[in-house]
Order: sequence, then C-alpha cells, then structure tokens
Amino acid sequence: MESGPAIFAGAAFVLFGTALLLWTAVRLRQRVPVADGVSPVASATLSLLFAAAALGGGIWCLGYA
Repeated sequence: MESGPAIFAGAAFVLFGTALLLWTAVRLRQRVPVADGVSPVASATLSLLFAAAALGGGIWCLGYA
C-alpha cells in the first residue's frame, strides 16, 4: 500500500536532483553565477550538495518501494 507514495516521492527527488545537478553544471561551465549576490564558491557548493542529497533521498525512497 505504501509503495505508491514511495515511488512518487523517489521519482520526484530523483528528477529534482538531476535537474539541479545539470543546471548547476551548465551554469558553472558557462562561468555564470549560480546565485546572485552570493559567493560563487559557496553557491556552487551548496547547490551540488543539495543535488546530491536529493538524488540520494530519491534512490533511498526507490530502494524501499
């Protein structure tokens, strides 16, 4: 019964994490700031950490589905 919500949450986390990872990579490759008004290193680092956390959470949700 709970596998449906777990699959949905896992898919949402994986999609978000992948999109954030790709968006950050494109911004870094173009040498454009990831976030306005913030240190470029800090914003890129936090963005990559959140992308990794979302991907990890999505994989974890799908692993228990």
